[in-house]
Amino acid sequence: MGWGPIVVGVDASPAAVGAADLGERIAQLAGVRCELVHAVRDAWAPLVAVNPDPQVVEMQNLQLAVARQTINRTLQAAPLRNRQLENLSVLFGPAAVVLQEVTRERRPGLLVLGGKHHSALERWLGGSTSLHVVRTSEVPVLIAAGNPTALRRILVAADLSKAAGPTVALAERFARLVGAQLRVLTVFEPLPDLPGIPPTDPTEYDALAQETLERDVWPLVKTPRVERVVRHGMVVETLLREASEWQADVLVVGSHGKGWAQRVLLGSVTERLINHLPTSLLVAPVRVAAGAVSERRERQLAIH
Repeated sequence: MGWGPIVVGVDASPAAVGAADLGERIAQLAGVRCELVHAVRDAWAPLVAVNPDPQVVEMQNLQLAVARQTINRTLQAAPLRNRQLENLSVLFGPAAVVLQEVTRERRPGLLVLGGKHHSALERWLGGSTSLHVVRTSEVPVLIAAGNPTALRRILVAADLSKAAGPTVALAERFARLVGAQLRVLTVFEPLPDLPGIPPTDPTEYDALAQETLERDVWPLVKTPRVERVVRHGMVVETLLREASEWQADVLVVGSHGKGWAQRVLLGSVTERLINHLPTSLLVAPVRVAAGAVSERRERQLAIH
């Protein structure tokens, strides 16, 4: 399965410079094109809707030209830039929507974004482009934390669900591409105390979880000599601590595609990690991968 092209969503922020550099380096390793995409809010759309005046269209084109010039100035200060700027697309629309459309049209192997820290209010309102993209993306999304100079250590979070398969597979592919060391981490959370329900024996629970891990998760790891680690604790806090202590350059997790109500009321592990961004975060589109597996199985059953 190929990687290309690599699509990078950029704006006029320092985070975009890091994302563009990282995307270009990955594209060079994969031997594919790196394409930059910038989204612009169409200030003239209301006028065009009621009066398609050629003068208004001219103003739209001017707005696109100014936006392109701004992105050029932002990115030219960084290395690896001349070839990338030739592949810069400036399009009207909300960033998440534009990136979704570009992804469906160009079918990239990877979408790269610059990671930004948002206020509590912005997170509550869902104001992060990264969050919107991850929720809907049909391809892996890499959210760059700063501008990593090297990708030497890849940490992948493998839980006991069906998400572990596509998440581990993506981590192995990415580690091979960049020549990084891989560590597979599973976190066993403590059992919650629920009113009216007799407590479960922790020893029995741990034994069952370990049995499931060895039967269903560890066999998914195909790369030889990969370190397999089990930690106990709350998932997000444990992942943050492990990524920091092991000095991981990239943390790989799966996007489970939870419903809107679950995201608003509970938040997902992936979304909390995006908000904290302890290191660059690579998100596997688990929901899409699971659907593709189901379709293949159905076709096989139909054939037989």
